[in-house]
Amino acid sequence: MTQHRPELHFVPDSGILDAPAGIVRDGDTWHLFHQYRPNAGQPARWGHTYSAETPYAWLDCDDVLAPVGGELSLRAGSVAEGPDALHLYFTSVTSVGTSVRLARYTDFRDECEVSDDDSALDPNVVRFGEAVGARTSFDRFRSPSVVPDWAEGDREEGHEGWIMLALTGHSDAPVPVILDSPNGSSWNLLGPLTFRGNPGFDEGEVPATSAIPPVVSPRLVRLRDEVDGEIYDVLFVTLERAGRDVSGYIVGRLDGTEFTVSTGFQLVDFGHDFSRPRNTNTTTGTIDQEHRYDRAVILGLLNGNGRGDDATKHPTWEAEGWANSLSLPRSVTLQGGVLYQTPAIGLPDAVKLSDRAQSWTGVLEVPEGSGVTVTLRDGAGDPATVICHSGSQISLDRSMSKAFDHYFKDSAPAVAELAEGDSDTLTIIQDGATVEVFVDGGLVAMSSRVYFDGGCSAIEVEATGEAVIEQSWTRSGSRR
Repeated sequence: MTQHRPELHFVPDSGILDAPAGIVRDGDTWHLFHQYRPNAGQPARWGHTYSAETPYAWLDCDDVLAPVGGELSLRAGSVAEGPDALHLYFTSVTSVGTSVRLARYTDFRDECEVSDDDSALDPNVVRFGEAVGARTSFDRFRSPSVVPDWAEGDREEGHEGWIMLALTGHSDAPVPVILDSPNGSSWNLLGPLTFRGNPGFDEGEVPATSAIPPVVSPRLVRLRDEVDGEIYDVLFVTLERAGRDVSGYIVGRLDGTEFTVSTGFQLVDFGHDFSRPRNTNTTTGTIDQEHRYDRAVILGLLNGNGRGDDATKHPTWEAEGWANSLSLPRSVTLQGGVLYQTPAIGLPDAVKLSDRAQSWTGVLEVPEGSGVTVTLRDGAGDPATVICHSGSQISLDRSMSKAFDHYFKDSAPAVAELAEGDSDTLTIIQDGATVEVFVDGGLVAMSSRVYFDGGCSAIEVEATGEAVIEQSWTRSGSRR
């Protein structure tokens, strides 16, 4: 039995997962492309997996892209619907720099190829050429995010053509740029991304100008705010600070290259490990046009250690031959300039159909000075992580897990402040070496790796002071 491998969170069969590369939902089928290394000494390539109906039962397909010629590796990018194929926008790394290239995936709706050869590539994926390169005053194009462009600048009229948000320049001082395209194949550089208003990356660090600190993995999502009814752009970015990834979002409107800020930088996740969030594109007909901006789906990499992380030191690598997983896909909505995040549809049934995953949900009344404590125990019955809800604050403490004494130095409790309210909700999902927490209807999300020696044997809940658990639901896999 593998004690660390999750069942509902995507993780490769073997190898090191570096990042989600791109996600497309086609009707009820989810296609996930990911950047990974088959082994620690091998270059990164793109894998492909899919899940039907709900995004929790991932089935492996043949890889879609691997380095060729003088390429050193392939990094993440974006996936979008083309005229007669999926367009895969990926970052090609060579000795002279990086460029954004395009591949076309035809017949992607057919049953995907599964070969005996682990290095085989899907023959339905054909490289189309360089999408964006060095034919401008900018260089080192990478990390493309491609989303539909607005039709004639009117957001209520839907979409026409495409826009790309990409990074350029040196990795120590990246410059985000905006490009547009009528067809998703030929791209026109509009210029560098600027801000009107203070993006709020760090109080006192960035003045109220168009300045932007070094970022990685910028992504765009469009959502209609449920409070004022307006359609906004949500810009996700990951900042690299003191060897850690800090991922957050800014709400506003992107017009051309200028992003007018409505709500400044806010953390997207308050746990230890959620990083590099990715948006989900959809194919034509997947979403009812009347409700296309009601919600979006994102997911991220569960590794907050950034580029300095050594995956070969993870307990999962040493014991089971894999490293890193993705978060659960999250359904996100916008309310008053703030994101609310909940697991994508189908999770309760997915937990029941699993072997060992489990979840606990409670409706709570937690007055100040009281609390609800949830303890997740390992196979020996010892605490492996403790989640405390005090009414005004939520914390996740994994420091008692033995793995964090030996492998990692980021075991201080993760903490988030909660909004005032008459009632509170708390949902906890444990799946292999992952723990995800959603509080107050998704106003706060927390994701952390927790390594349970011998698996997670129990989830125990205790109310103290005047706290009351008004209702609760427990779900678990069939082998618990």
